[in-house]
Amino acid sequence: MAPSSYRPPTRGDKAGASTYSQSTDSNLSHTQTTVSKLLEGKGDAVFSVRPNETIHSVVNTLKERRIGAVVVTDQNGTLQGILSERDIVRRMADTPGQTLPQSVEDLMTKDVLSCTPDDLLNDVLKTMTEGRFRHMPVLRDGNLCGVITIGDVVHFRLKELEYEALRMKQMIVG
Repeated sequence: MAPSSYRPPTRGDKAGASTYSQSTDSNLSHTQTTVSKLLEGKGDAVFSVRPNETIHSVVNTLKERRIGAVVVTDQNGTLQGILSERDIVRRMADTPGQTLPQSVEDLMTKDVLSCTPDDLLNDVLKTMTEGRFRHMPVLRDGNLCGVITIGDVVHFRLKELEYEALRMKQMIVG
């Protein structure tokens, strides 16, 4: 039997009270995160190649830099296309033993979807997922200013979640 001073909680006991985890701002904060926020931590290094380079030289660049794609630019740095490991592997299946001497221009994706630093990460992630590609150039006023990967977005979001969990834990304990 409960002590006479015990009173079970009833509806309305915590009326008006909400925890951090229940606020709209906290639950949706990641939906407002922009590409520029991700680039602040990642940096804006972009590895580019020219359209007339060979696939062999690109394969070496991908291996040395430990990256999955390169952007293709002209001599002025204007985006011309993108070339990924996946593009190369598919061509190797189509032209076995003849792929490495081919030019980047022959394999690159010319219709490149890009984003801007002001785009929301959730929108970019949705575009990449629906388009089934993993690399997206970032353009500011038409100029290449970075490349983000689906892995960058996932990693960034995981860090946000870890930070939010830590803050909630501190609020509960503190």
